[in-house]
Parts: sequence; structure tokens; C-alpha cells
Amino acid sequence: MKNKQNINTLISLTTIVVIFGIWYIATNFNWVDGRLIPTPQATWTAFIQVLSDYKGHSLLEHFGASMYRLLSAFFLAIITAVPIGLLSGYSDKARAVLTPIIEFYRPLPPLAYYTLLVLALGIDDESKIALLYLACFAPIYIACVSGVTKVKADFIHSAETLGASQLQIFGFVIFPACLPEMFIGIRTAVGVAYTTLVASEMVAAQSGIGWMVLDAKNWFRNDVIFVGIIVMGLTGILIDFLLRVLEKKLVPWGGKV
Repeated sequence: MKNKQNINTLISLTTIVVIFGIWYIATNFNWVDGRLIPTPQATWTAFIQVLSDYKGHSLLEHFGASMYRLLSAFFLAIITAVPIGLLSGYSDKARAVLTPIIEFYRPLPPLAYYTLLVLALGIDDESKIALLYLACFAPIYIACVSGVTKVKADFIHSAETLGASQLQIFGFVIFPACLPEMFIGIRTAVGVAYTTLVASEMVAAQSGIGWMVLDAKNWFRNDVIFVGIIVMGLTGILIDFLLRVLEKKLVPWGGKV
């Protein structure tokens, strides 16, 4: 098993090296227009530049602004979507009330209703956090509902046979059984929210990685765009990795029930 993991890690690292090599060769030998795709050297120079300042804020400040919006929405979504989703999975009536609402707004493009959020909450962080919250809420809610409805009836009947109350069944049977699917929803929510982050920073923002990328587009700073994309990509990988580590710690039985 360990040898297999080492081989997979080696394959992943090789893939990254190959991609970087293609990028370096294609840009330095003018196989692609440098105005479209900057060289790795130009991207590194832009990284050093924005590390200290880009339009009045350092890269860390832009990153911090984006993470504040993202993590605030993510935390609010977890503490609300998890209990509501579990309740909807457990109660047909609650699911009948909430599911049409979730299914109505879930496929809508974020910018379709962002204007309404701006009118209601203003142009500051509140509207941006609300947009990211809605993006996070639906995947977590759906995963929780799905997790509860997929709990094997045999588990519940066995607990009832042993005299467990409904509260005990929920706390010791249903909730642990749906945790693996819940984490899938949480990981999906992070990805959806991160893609929505750029949209949330398009309107009246003055900071944030998404805003930095969009502003760089207006000035044809493709090197800065690449810096922003790489930072967002690496951050997404890191957040997902931390969630997978947390899942392994909290849900060691994942995939075994």
C-alpha cells in the first residue's frame, strides 16, 4: 500500500514537472505569444512585485481579504446547512419545504442574483459573503440530505431493538453514518465557493485575489493574472488537503459502512 502511494506521488510530481517544462519551453522559444502566456520568469517577477504591492495592497492583504470572505461564508454555511440538511434528510415534511428552494437557486449563475444582494446588503463584504454563503450552502445541504436518506435501515432497526431513543439513534447511528457524504459536500462547497469568489469581487471591490486578477486583465497584465491563478489554485489544493486530513481523523470509518 505504501509503495503504491509513493508511486502515485511520484506520478503526480512528474506531471507537475512536465507541465512546468512545457510552459517554460513553449514561452521561452516563442511557440506561443508572450502577451497571451507569460514566461515562468516573468510570472516570478510579477509575484515578487505584487508580494509587496499591487494597487495599494500587498499580495498577503489581497489574499487575506479573499480568505476572510471565503472562510466567513464557509463557516456560516457549515453551521446552518449541516443541521438543516440533517433535519431535511430525517423529516420528509422539512425536505418538502426546503428542497424546492435549494433546487431553484442552486443552478442559477451567481451574478444573476448578486445584484439583489448588493441592493439589499450594500457593496461591502456583507453582500460578497452572502453570495459565497449561498454557493456553499446548497452542496452541503444536499450532501447531508443524501447521507441521511442512505443510512441502512438495518442499522436503525438494530438500534431500536436495543432500546435506543430517537435522539440516540440520530446521534449514534444516523449522524456518524452520513459523515463521509457530509465531508464530500463540504469539499465540493469549497470548490464552488472559490469559483464564485471571483464573481463576488467583480463589483465595487478594492482588494482580493479575484479582484487583482480582474484588474490585471484591464491592464493586460497577464503575468499578474497567472500569479493570481496559481495562488488560488494552490490555496484550493491546500484547503482540500486539510479537509481530507480532517476527514481521515474524524471519519476513519469512511467507505466502510
